[in-house]
Amino acid sequence: MIGPARATPDGRRAVWLVACAAAVVVAACGPAQIPPIRLWTQDLAVRVSSDPVPPHAREPVVFRIEVRDKTSSQPIEGGEGRIYATSADGANPWDGLTRGPQAGTYYGKLSFITSGPWAIGLQFRRDSTQPLETMDWRQEVLGARGEAP
Repeated sequence: MIGPARATPDGRRAVWLVACAAAVVVAACGPAQIPPIRLWTQDLAVRVSSDPVPPHAREPVVFRIEVRDKTSSQPIEGGEGRIYATSADGANPWDGLTRGPQAGTYYGKLSFITSGPWAIGLQFRRDSTQPLETMDWRQEVLGARGEAP
């Protein structure tokens, strides 16, 4: 005689494996989650993120810059600065930073005219009486959307 069906550990394991596989597929198809770039100077802690991620040539890229005091972690209000970049062929876009609605947050926009590696720099100071502090990093820029590689 065969009794009523009941869940076995193997049955639950199979359901769990299918659920995990589905989660992996969904995560792989979603947008890339690239963490912000973290930079430090002698007294500043800076986080830089961009939209879109990764950046593409020939479209505006908005950089969000969060600036905090390195020791106290308090947001830096009233600062000023600029973001700039240099390509291998000598293109040099730049933009002054504008204050955002969030405390200690600033925005700048760059347009990369070519794909490839770019050197990006950020200069910032707490106020006009302080010297500019410079931070830099490398950024790979993808080709323009809709164009053949």
